Formats: sequence, structure tokens, C-alpha cells
Amino acid sequence: MQGYRTSLRKPIRRVGAERYLLVTLLSFAASVALTRLFLSLTGYPRMGGEEFHIAHVLWGGLALFIAALLPLMWANRWVYLAGGILGGVGVGLFIDEVGKFITTSNDYFYPLAAPIIYAFFLLVAILYLQIKQHKPNDPRSELFAVLDALEEVIEHDLDEAEYLDLEKRLRFIASQDAQPELARFARILLEFLPTLQRLPEKASAWDRWLDGWSRFEERYLTRIRLKALLVGGLSALGLVALANLAGTLASGGDNLSFEQIIETLITAGGGSSLVALYWIIGRLVSELVASLLLLASAILLLSGREKAGIVLGNLVLLLYLTMLNLVVFYFDQFSTILLASIQFGLFLGLYSYNRRFVTPAAAASHSPPDAG
Repeated sequence: MQGYRTSLRKPIRRVGAERYLLVTLLSFAASVALTRLFLSLTGYPRMGGEEFHIAHVLWGGLALFIAALLPLMWANRWVYLAGGILGGVGVGLFIDEVGKFITTSNDYFYPLAAPIIYAFFLLVAILYLQIKQHKPNDPRSELFAVLDALEEVIEHDLDEAEYLDLEKRLRFIASQDAQPELARFARILLEFLPTLQRLPEKASAWDRWLDGWSRFEERYLTRIRLKALLVGGLSALGLVALANLAGTLASGGDNLSFEQIIETLITAGGGSSLVALYWIIGRLVSELVASLLLLASAILLLSGREKAGIVLGNLVLLLYLTMLNLVVFYFDQFSTILLASIQFGLFLGLYSYNRRFVTPAAAASHSPPDAG
């Protein structure tokens, strides 16, 4: 075992880590949503006999175990993609049964389970954003990236773009004097680099999808159409929230006493204690404010004050996605997944509208006049 002994060193971010983490995040979300949908449509079947019950948490544990074994056994780059998919599916199947783990009655439908799952999803999403933004640029990190890219050389799959990226990293390492041994190694590789056979540059599946989406945007999502979709979507979200609020308050009306209204609100929230009342009051107040702000954002967009409307809309949608949905998930459980998906779609729509139509116009208005 002496040949496998190593010491702990500063961790180096893997090339493409954000892509693998995104795959894990999407696999996690899809596994939870599809599991709940499947169980709801099939009436929550039980796999096993009268004595045994093979819960899907066991399949999640198996997927996690396989995901952990793959990078230990194989060195190919596809292993990380497969591990990301299996890891996301495994953790989704595992955490879907969190209600059983936090209650003495093993209550799968415990209301707090859905907010816990959503909060865990948000934490992974924040980790993804941090990994995506962090771009290390030191000789040690760059040399790790070079050695990882040399897999393309071994597989005879090095294209022109990968070659240029490899050359750029090696020249950076070779120019650094702080670690002369790494610089010397980079110069040796630079001498070897021109002898490598290069294939014509090829677009990845992701690049082809992005190109196809860009063409779709240019052809169908014109400024007027996209603006109409955003105004309609923001208005619909605000009106739906107001309608839900009105329905909840109506259930506590009919000239009831104050104590009866409180009891009705608690029952409407699916609770049986004063804590449930605090939750539902918090939801009512927050959704009232958020719905009014969504309608204000739609009005600003419609009236031509696009920048203010986009800022306000993004703020409210971020508030929904990061905080308010935690409360909504408590009451509405996994039916909120559709609502959260619509909110995220509108958030991306506002970003796209600002990137394509608002920011270029603002930059053009502040650019110096042409000398001609």
C-alpha cells in the first residue's frame, strides 16, 4: 500500500466541474419531481410483500454507491458525467423520503418535508453558482487542467479549439517564475505540442443546442412577443396569488368570531397548532406584497419603463425562488413545483429580454458619436 500513500494538499477545481454539478442538480430535481408524479398517478404502490417494503430510498442508495464507485475504478472523462447523473438521481430518491426520517411516525407526507427538499435544492444551486464564478488562474491549477486535457491526446480526439486552449494554458505556466519546475515542465510540453495530430473543430451537443435556441429566439421571440409573454406571465402570477389570498380569507369570513377565523385559517393551512397560524399569516402577507409587486413590474414593462420593470420583476422572482416558495411548499407541497418552474422561466425571460433589447440600446445611447 506504500505506493498509494499521499498527503493532503490544497484542492484543485476540476475542469468542467460546473457542468458536472449542473447535471447533478438537474438530475436531482427531475428525480424528485418524477418520483412524486409517478407515485401520485399510481396511487402510491408498495413494492414487496406483506412483510417487506422496498422503498425507493434503497434505489437511491444504490445509485449513490455506483456514482461513488465509478471515479474510483475508471479514469475516462465520461465517468464524471455518469457519476453526476447517478448522484443526482440517487440523492433525489433518498431525500424524497425525508419525511420518514424526521418524524417518529415515519410520515412520508409530513408538510415540512417539501420545504426541506426545496431548501436542499437551493443550497446545491448556490454551490453551482459559486463553482461557476470561481475561475482559478495559478500555475498549479492550470497544469492540472492541462493534464486533464491530455486525455484528448490519448484518445486521438484533440480538435483545433482544444489545441489552442492547451497551448494558451502551457504558455501561461511557462511564463511563471514562482514555480520554476512547473514552468520547465510546461516548456517541455510546448515543444511536444506541435507534433500532435489535430482534428477539425467540432461543436458539442450543448453548443449545437445553444445555436439552435439562438436561432429560435431571433426568429420567434421578437421584442414585442417576448414583452407580451413577460407582461402576461407576471400579471398572471400576481393575479393568481391574489385569488389564492382572497379564497383563503373568504374561508375565514361569514361573520365568524375571531377565534373561529383563527381556527378556520389553521385548518385551511393543514395544521393543528398556533405554529400553523404563524406560517399561514406569513404566507398571506408575503404573497400579498409579492403579488402587488409583480403586477407593478408588469405595468412598468407595459408603460415603457422597461429597466425598472425588469429590476423589480427579477427582485420579486428571486424572492419567490429563494424564500417565499419555502413557505408555499409547506402548504401546497409538491404541486408548487409547476409554479416554481414558471417563476424560473419568467426570471430567465427577463434576463433574456434585458440582454437582447435593453442593455444593447443603453450601451448604444452612451457610445461616442462616429468620427465620420
